[in-house]
Amino acid sequence: MSDAKIVVRRLGVFFGQAQSLRWVTMDVPRNRILGIIGPSGSGKTTFLRTLNRLNDLSPDTHIEGEVLLDGQDIHHPNFDVVALRKRIGMVFALPVPLPMSIFDNVVYGARLAGVKRDKWDELVERSLRAAFLWDEVKDRLHTSGMRLSGGQQQRLCLARTLAMEPEVVLLDEPCSGLDPISTAKIEEALTILKAKYTIVLVTNNTKQAARVADDTAFFLMGEMVEHGPTSQIFTVPRDKRTNDYVTGRFG
Repeated sequence: MSDAKIVVRRLGVFFGQAQSLRWVTMDVPRNRILGIIGPSGSGKTTFLRTLNRLNDLSPDTHIEGEVLLDGQDIHHPNFDVVALRKRIGMVFALPVPLPMSIFDNVVYGARLAGVKRDKWDELVERSLRAAFLWDEVKDRLHTSGMRLSGGQQQRLCLARTLAMEPEVVLLDEPCSGLDPISTAKIEEALTILKAKYTIVLVTNNTKQAARVADDTAFFLMGEMVEHGPTSQIFTVPRDKRTNDYVTGRFG
C-alpha cells in the first residue's frame, strides 16, 4: 500500500476567471509533517483549503485535477463533504475560541457528532494533553476559553480539532501572532502528533518549516516550484527561486 495519505494530481483552482493554483502535483505521506512555504499570495492557503473543500464555500470556485484521500476522489459527486471535514480538520491563523468554557470548547464538535456525555471527560483530557495545554488549564476547565492567552487559545483550537479524531490536521499560519514560547509549544506538539496524524502546515516562517517539517513544498504565484525532503529544500534546492526565498533574498 502507498504511504501517501493524500495524492494531488494536476490540481488547478480557479476563482471566477482567475487561476489561483497552477497544476500542482504531489503526494502527502501519512504520519509526516508537510510544510508549505512561499510569499503572500503564492497559493498556500488556497491549496490547504482545497484539501478539505473549504474553497467550495466560495460560489465562483472551479476545481480541475484530482485530490485523493486514501485513494478516494474527494471531489466526486458522491463524496460526503461533511464526513471529509471530520477526517481532515483545520486550525486557522487567528485562534477562534467559542464564547463558552474551555471544556465546552473542546467537546463542541464531538457533541454535535454524537459522542456520548460519559466520554466527554476523557476526550477533553486527551485532547488538551495532545495540544500541550492540559497542565495549564486542568484546574479551570469551566472558565471561559476567551480568557486564555493568545497562545493558549490557539492550542485550545488545536485541541478542539483533535477531539474530532481526524486523520489529517491542516494548520494555516497557526503561530503567526504568537510569542516564541507559545510557538515552541505548538511546534513540540506537532512533532509528537505526527505519530498519529498526517499534518500539513502552511507557514510564512521558513525557520519554522526547517525546524518541524519532514517535507517542504515551495509555492510561488500559484505554482509549486519545488517539493522534497526539508533538508534538501533548505540546503541544496534544485530551483534558484527556492534558494533565493529560503536564503531571504525575497519574500
